[in-house]
Amino acid sequence: MSVEMANSISRVASQIARESHRPRPVAMLLSELDQSLRDGGVAARRPQATGFSALDQVLSGGLKPGELTLIGGGQGIGKTTMTLQMARNLAASGAHVLYVCYEHEEQYLLNRLLSLESYDPIGPEFENGVRLRDVVTHIDRAGARQNASLRALIDEVPALARSAERMARYAERLLLHRGSATYTDLTILAAELVSLRDGHPATPCVLFVDYLQKVPVYGGSLSETDRVTRVVEGLKDLALSLGVPVVAIVAADSDGLRAPRLRIHHLRGGSAILYEADLILILNEKHRIVTRQNLTFNPHQAQSFHSWIVCSVEKNRGGRQLVDLEFRKRFEYACFDSDGRPVAEVLIDDRIQVE
Repeated sequence: MSVEMANSISRVASQIARESHRPRPVAMLLSELDQSLRDGGVAARRPQATGFSALDQVLSGGLKPGELTLIGGGQGIGKTTMTLQMARNLAASGAHVLYVCYEHEEQYLLNRLLSLESYDPIGPEFENGVRLRDVVTHIDRAGARQNASLRALIDEVPALARSAERMARYAERLLLHRGSATYTDLTILAAELVSLRDGHPATPCVLFVDYLQKVPVYGGSLSETDRVTRVVEGLKDLALSLGVPVVAIVAADSDGLRAPRLRIHHLRGGSAILYEADLILILNEKHRIVTRQNLTFNPHQAQSFHSWIVCSVEKNRGGRQLVDLEFRKRFEYACFDSDGRPVAEVLIDDRIQVE
């Protein structure tokens, strides 16, 4: 990154800080509210639906501007699957979405979207889609042929033609960005988000970070707790300063990976994660956290539990919390069935409530 670019990004971040921390009299705030009511600004601050209907109902509509949402879970539980699907749903509904991923290339995420759209988890009827592994195979085979092109690929695979058609409806609104653990820090994220918001002032904007512990922090040798504290505080400040929802994946610590049920105190990085976030969702495999009685008396049903994850609303400053929802995994199509439902079975329960 050039010195000029670094200086420019620094100026943007400093401007955000100055504007958001300047004291303002109540009279000015009332005037701003009046203007917001007149020009439709209040409507722009409505919650943004995630597309996971059972979750949106608990959240009174969805993700709220100015709030930080954290999503935690063990390895392979579906955190990227859920957040990328949320990002897709938000973009499809009209929002501009920036999805910054520190673990995967943009093409990897694109392949997942192609598979998801071929299946369409929110469609009214089941469709024969293209499994994720087959998307990669089709692309590799097409690339080995003469006169290879995207048009030739989708002409050969009708389900991918359906994917391309659906993605075209939101393709300009969903931005995928390969984050670097070397230089894509909070200042870069702030500059990208400001650019997106200012470029589309009439539509909602949302930032996704996959994942929080990978965001770099400069300045001396800091402990992981100190680094995570700076990042989570910075993301919360971005949400508040720019008035946008920010969603970040959070990794679990070693104790959490061994625990029968992952909870918010197992999220890696210290207490700042628990207190800065407005909303915390924790994902667990259903078959691991139902009580033994559910596994003993109906073995067939117990086997079906492997097809579901439990999404627990562990903290929610804006409404209901300590709610357990379940979503069916469709990982072969890189998605979940997004309707979901409350968990009917009794779960292992060792809750910790955070005010």
